[in-house]
Amino acid sequence: MSDDYMDLIIWLETDGGFHGFQLCYDKTGQERALTWKAGSGFTHHAVESGDTDPNANCTPVLVPDGHMPVEMVRREFARRNTKLDPGIRDLITARLDEYGSQHQA
Repeated sequence: MSDDYMDLIIWLETDGGFHGFQLCYDKTGQERALTWKAGSGFTHHAVESGDTDPNANCTPVLVPDGHMPVEMVRREFARRNTKLDPGIRDLITARLDEYGSQHQA
């Protein structure tokens, strides 16, 4: 899933099982990424574009980032996920809910 606001990357095991995902959001603003992997859980990062120097186009890197606007990300994901496999859609939604319950303000 990819559009002007959000990218979803999923990782599968060789046996077809779900290994994890990375949901990048706010791509035109301050892009950030929520990553979840089976066995290690969640990380949340800002995406440093690497384009601050006009003489160099560096590779984007992930840097630590604090607050994730979970409700906004969940709402935007729901608007954009209509073509996803329902199982994947439900799994990502459940992980967003889990992250929200773990990181309540």
